[in-house]
Parts: sequence; structure tokens; C-alpha cells
Amino acid sequence: MADVIKLLPDAVANQIAAGEVIQRPASAVKELLENAIDAGADNIQLIIKDAGKTLIQVVDNGSGMTETDARLCFERHATSKIKQASDLFNIKTMGFRGEALASMAAIARAELKTRTSEDQIGTEVIVEAAKTLSQDPCTCAKGTSISIKNLFFNTPARRNFLKSDNAEKRHILSELQRVAIAHPEISFQYYQNNQLTHQLNKANLKQRIANLFGSNYNQRLVPVEEKTQIVNISGFIGKPEFAKKTRGEQFFFVNKRFIRSPYLNHAVEKAFDELIPEGAHPTFFIFLETDPEQLDVNVHPTKTEIKFQEDNYIYQIVRTAVKRTLGSYNLSPSLDFEHEPAFDTGPRDKGKPITPPGITINPDYNPFDEDKRGRTSSHQNLKSRANPSQWESLFPGEADIPEHKEGEEKKQFIISPDWKEGKKEVNGQRFYQLHNRYIITPVKSGMMVIDQQRAHERVLFEKFSRTLHDHKTVSQQLLFPENISLNEHDTEILKEILDPIRSLGFGINPLGKHTFVVDAIPADLEEEHALQDVVEGIIENFQKNQLTLKHDVRSNVLRAMAKRLSIKHDKALSEDEMASITNSLFACELPQHTPAGKPVLQIITNEELSERFK
Repeated sequence: MADVIKLLPDAVANQIAAGEVIQRPASAVKELLENAIDAGADNIQLIIKDAGKTLIQVVDNGSGMTETDARLCFERHATSKIKQASDLFNIKTMGFRGEALASMAAIARAELKTRTSEDQIGTEVIVEAAKTLSQDPCTCAKGTSISIKNLFFNTPARRNFLKSDNAEKRHILSELQRVAIAHPEISFQYYQNNQLTHQLNKANLKQRIANLFGSNYNQRLVPVEEKTQIVNISGFIGKPEFAKKTRGEQFFFVNKRFIRSPYLNHAVEKAFDELIPEGAHPTFFIFLETDPEQLDVNVHPTKTEIKFQEDNYIYQIVRTAVKRTLGSYNLSPSLDFEHEPAFDTGPRDKGKPITPPGITINPDYNPFDEDKRGRTSSHQNLKSRANPSQWESLFPGEADIPEHKEGEEKKQFIISPDWKEGKKEVNGQRFYQLHNRYIITPVKSGMMVIDQQRAHERVLFEKFSRTLHDHKTVSQQLLFPENISLNEHDTEILKEILDPIRSLGFGINPLGKHTFVVDAIPADLEEEHALQDVVEGIIENFQKNQLTLKHDVRSNVLRAMAKRLSIKHDKALSEDEMASITNSLFACELPQHTPAGKPVLQIITNEELSERFK
């Protein structure tokens, strides 16, 4: 039998490695930025064309490379970060594997220009498909400039799996954000298609966060800090009222390296227990500093997964630190044992002495003498009702309920509509609201409980669907157009969904780099909604749907708008509002479930109620 095992050529091995290290343009951006930071740069330029498919260029003012290093850096497993196996457990740099540049050179055209401070002339190296095409002297500034052109040109299958330009640009921006947050002492310039989109000057951490996500984050964040023998914790957490439905602004850094850790995420979310609604996620930017010997970062080629030796202690420390911050900044409820306002009886003069309350006694009072007791008619009524032979009088029926007179305020949620089985009409049924969350109404088989927010979400979704299908948009012009400002990430999402939003009645147009002007809104949009919050909520829900529901853009926009504009829990409803929601719900094609498939209503049968009283 002939031998079948053969050693793969280096070019093939590099392409295989590239499949793990370079998954998309953002992966190349991450590796190049980390190399620039390891080179000691304090100013880095990121230049992108066509969402990284045509060009990814990083220019830094770091230490640069010699002629020999410039040639060797594209070889597989060539690195200056480690020299022996024991160095893997004392890593202080971002990179160390020596695979990134070799992987990029295997699937793209790489052009490198570099010069050290000691050299007068730099070196230019051009590599394509893992083959060195040229190496020549050149004139260049101190530092390194590396360009990755035509990414995945020789692996078309991988190139076909790339998403739209907007999606790839969002991933690139996310990588830039992670690096920029971890290193606020470094200035960054980000160019997209020859346009400067981000100018991040050297700043402190809070200023860097505000520059990336918006100035309103200055008021949304509170500092967290904890020092222990195992780990030091610093950074910021968001106030509970600004929690979001998506895990957007959640960043963990260990020794300035961005990591993904569901275990530590759980620690933070446990600290926010009962402070944020179910399904919401807190914002945090948390830095952990620990001994590199206590870590293992060589878990995955992307280096975003690490292992701690004392992970259970780290979990408890993170949770305690966040919990303490929430308490110290009065962001969580606490008990004040020094003073309880509930026991205050009113203002007291400072000079007036405190005296115990007095007790008066009527010596002539005889509890067995009805005439002297001066029993009131209400006491007599209570005595008559306490007679066991007249127990029915303890439970008032409809005859005991006073009639509502015109001009008096109604005290009960009772109206006179009715929902008959088989008909979407109301003719004499009673509606009640429970905990400002559920609408309860009796039906023939028992009792129906309707979730008011989910019901309204279903109603709005089908209404928006009909609007798009029939092209019958009704808008109302705003007397004074309103400007809204978004961060870079949300701006890209809004541009992507602008057409379907406009088709639903919004008049939104770009005004500046991250600013939009709203001059029209849907005719039935309540004026109490703040447009900034409405648009941010639509973007947030759209982003969540993108991650969990693989639907087309228009369908996701409809779901996002229905979710954001639906009435929320804790909103008290009038009788007419409850009747209107119920009528509209049963006029829908699928009244039983929300667009996301969650149940809208439940029927508790008479049999189920009877079982509970056995």
C-alpha cells in the first residue's frame, strides 16, 4: 500500500491557520492594532476602504523593525514576544503566537514599510499569497505602516461568507473600540473611504468612553474600584436606569486585553439583581489587573478567551465590587438605621423638650353597659353581621354596590363591552387591570388573562405590516423639526434601516456625521414619546432581533418598532383603552402570540379554578 500521509506545503498550512485567526476584516484590524501597541506607539492611524475588503492599513509611530525583522515577520511562528514555552505563562504583550501576519500574507497582498529610530533608511517588503515578491530600501517615517489589500482574494469561499459593508464596518468599529478603550493614553485616527470618522485624542478612560459612545455617558457612568491580593478592579459601570436589551456596551479587560467571559458577565448581572428589569443588561467597562502567571491566554487563536487559576474568587470579587459601587452611589435601595422618616410625626421646634405621650383613662367606662358605651350605628351593624345565621351579609352582592351617579368618579375598572366567541365584537363584558400589567376578563370557559404590552405589540406589528403592504403611510409634519444624535455604531444601523422606517411614516434625514433631523412622525404616534428615545429604542430592538431572529431587514424593523412603541407594563389603562386593545387584538390574524412567538393571552378554565379550591 502506498504512503498516503504527506507534509502540507507552508502556503496551504498558512491558509488553514488563516481560517482560525483571520475570520473577517475586523480580525485583521485587531491583530494589526495590537502589533502597533506592542511596538510602543502612542499614535495609530487605521485606514479602511470598502469595509476592509479592498484595503486595511495601520500606520504607527512605534519602534519599527530592522531589515531582517521586516522579512521574518511574515514567516509562520515568527515572533519577538516569547522565546520559550515558559514565557506563555508570563505574557505581558497583546500578541505572542506569531501567526497573524503569516496568515494575512497567505490570503491577501501585504505591503510593509518600516524604520527604526537608529536607521536613516527604512525597508519595504511586499508579500502576496505567502510569497515574498520584493524587499527594497525605502524612505519612510519612524515606525511601521502595513497594508493588507484584497483580503481573501485567493480564498473566494471565505470572501463569499462576508456580510454587507455596513455589517463588516460595525465589526471593525467594535475592534477599534475595544483597543481604544483599553489604551486611552494612545491617540487614534480612523479613516473610512478617505474620510476621517473618528479622531480620538489622548485622554483619561471616562473621556475616551464619552468620545466613543457619546457625551451623555458622562452622566450614565459611576466608577468602580477594588484592590485585593488576587486582583485589582477598576473602571466604570452604568446606572441601572440605563440598562439595555442588548449586550452592547459590556467590556471586560484583563491586563488591558479584551476578553469574553460569560462567567464574569454573570457576576456583574447578579450584582444588578432586582435593579434592572428582566431581559435588560447593564453597561460596564471593567478592568482587571492580575499577575500574568495566574492566567492562561493561550486558549484560542483570537486570544479573547482566558482561564484564571482562581476563577471562583475572581467571580466573588467582581460581584462584590459592583454591588458595593451600586450601594455607595445610592443606585440600589438601602436601609438607614440612623433615621427612619416613616416615624416622623411632623416638624418639631429645636428648643422644645421631648416628652413621652400621655394616656387618658375614662374611669366611668363599662364595657358591659351598652347605653354608657355610646355604641354607634356602625358597631350595631357589625354586630348584626356577625350573627352566624346571617353570614351572607358579610359578602356584599351586586345590590350592595352603590349606583354610579353622573358627575361622580368611578372607582372600578368595569365597563360594558362583551366579547362573544366567534365574533370580534364587544357587547357587555367586564374588564379589570391587574398590577398595571394584565387585562383580565371573564369568558364562557373561565377567565382570560391578557398581557397588555404583548397584546399591543401584536396589534402594532400587524398594523405596520398592512401599512407597508398597502403603501398607505400617514404622517404628521412637525411644527419644529427635532435633531437626534447617535454614536457611530447606531448611526450605521439607522442608515441601514432608514428606508423601511420612512415607509412607516417617519421623516428622518441625515444632517451631519452622526446627527439626523426628524421632520415627520407617524400620525398615530403619541406626542409623549421622546423622539430620541424612540429612535434609540428601535435601533436597540432591531439589533437584538438581528442576533436572535434571522429575518429580513424590513421584518426586523417592524418587530423593533412594534416593541418600542407598544404600551409598557406599569401603565394604568382606562376602561376604553382595555376594550380597544382587546378588540384590536382579536381582529389580528394571530392574536395568541407576539411576533417573536411569545404567548399573549392565557385562559384559566373553571375546572382549573375549581381544582385550586379542593
